[in-house]
Amino acid sequence: MADKQRTIHQPVSITGRGLHTGVEVEVIICPAEVNTGYIFQRVDLEGQPKVEALADYVTDTSRGTTLVQKGVKINTVEHVLAALSGMGIDNALIKVNGPEMPIMDGSSSSFVSEIAKAGTDEQGAERNFFIIREKTIYRDEKNNIEIVAYPDDGFSIDVMIDYNSKVLGHQYAKLTRIEDFESQISPCRTFVFFHELEILLKNNLIKGGDLQNAIVIMEREVPQIELDRIADLFNKPHVQVRPSGFLNHLDLHFTNEPARHKLLDMVGDLSLLGLRIKGKITALRPGHHANTEFAKMLRKQYKKEILKPTPPIYDPNQQPLMNILQIQRILPHRPPFLLIDKIMSMDGSSVVGMKNVTMNEGFFVGHFPNEPVMPGVLQVEAMAQVGGILVLNSVPDPENYLTYFLKIDQVRFKRKVVPGDTLIFKCFLNEPIRRGIANMTGQAFVGDQLVMEGVLMAQITKIRE
Repeated sequence: MADKQRTIHQPVSITGRGLHTGVEVEVIICPAEVNTGYIFQRVDLEGQPKVEALADYVTDTSRGTTLVQKGVKINTVEHVLAALSGMGIDNALIKVNGPEMPIMDGSSSSFVSEIAKAGTDEQGAERNFFIIREKTIYRDEKNNIEIVAYPDDGFSIDVMIDYNSKVLGHQYAKLTRIEDFESQISPCRTFVFFHELEILLKNNLIKGGDLQNAIVIMEREVPQIELDRIADLFNKPHVQVRPSGFLNHLDLHFTNEPARHKLLDMVGDLSLLGLRIKGKITALRPGHHANTEFAKMLRKQYKKEILKPTPPIYDPNQQPLMNILQIQRILPHRPPFLLIDKIMSMDGSSVVGMKNVTMNEGFFVGHFPNEPVMPGVLQVEAMAQVGGILVLNSVPDPENYLTYFLKIDQVRFKRKVVPGDTLIFKCFLNEPIRRGIANMTGQAFVGDQLVMEGVLMAQITKIRE
């Protein structure tokens, strides 16, 4: 059974401070219609502008993921996006009254908890998936980063981190089912190395940091007086270093919590693809820049697939709309120049027809007889005959009309057509027929491969009595 899209059952509100801006903000996650995806709305700005959560709008990934659309910015979006994706929500409007999402405890757990309380609703449309069809690699050799996607029936992520840290060592985390996100990944908090804290503060970042929303890692022995000085910078109580190399202000949820948090970030950042993934993702030393660049790479592939011509569905068991005898009642052509065998379907603006290419075609006698190839001009003619059925169908007495070419344009041949091929033609009007002039685009497929396309213009003319 096909997966259906889901949205949150009712609005939920979460309040907290932004990690870098320190601004207190309220976030309201609201239900949204099918195919909306995730959209942020800055309700504090004039006109309450919206920002789509898509990789196209990522502008900064230095200490989180920032989106900017038409000059409207929203910072640190990855944790709420991870919560929405991890909880199975496809469509949501995220209203926020400030420039940054709240950091909360540095994980997705606050968002996940509120979503779980509200529940989700199944919607009428099927889920949209990006299917990984071949191995896809993003590599940053300078920083020893690699993300690879493999074809798979489900969605899973494997993450390995290595920061040359004697405290962290090599850490590995995996998510084999998105249903495990809530319990296994969402509570995992962000982490920072102690030596980074003062630098971040001096660069006007982590104004909302309070040592309760990050795991602080100590790589070297630091005098207590230095620890006290950093705590004072945050206006927080003094802390001590544990033998394990972590500050003693919190306990780890998992021994590999840092790796699990990197996986959490990946779930959020990869949601910027704009649809769910069917595939297995493995990542070495991922970060926001690599994650979002990989999402952009997949999004480019998706856009190409969307633009790629889609062949009509051909079922040989289907009863044709018109067989060869019915076609001959409309078209004036006769063998060997009647080049179509069936009309499979037709509506007011499009038509699908078929031709079986066989070795006993008359033109194969003289056209490359030792390497039989259907002439391109005859492919165009066959496509025009299919289009002619559509055009003639616009008049009540098609047997009394003929169609004549006025123009053939933008014809491209993608591969040769040979005996044994079944040509499926799809023609559709580019605009309504006016004054007997028809302008249409035609496509020819063999299997799922486009073999020829072009734009045709023809005129309907009544037969003189």
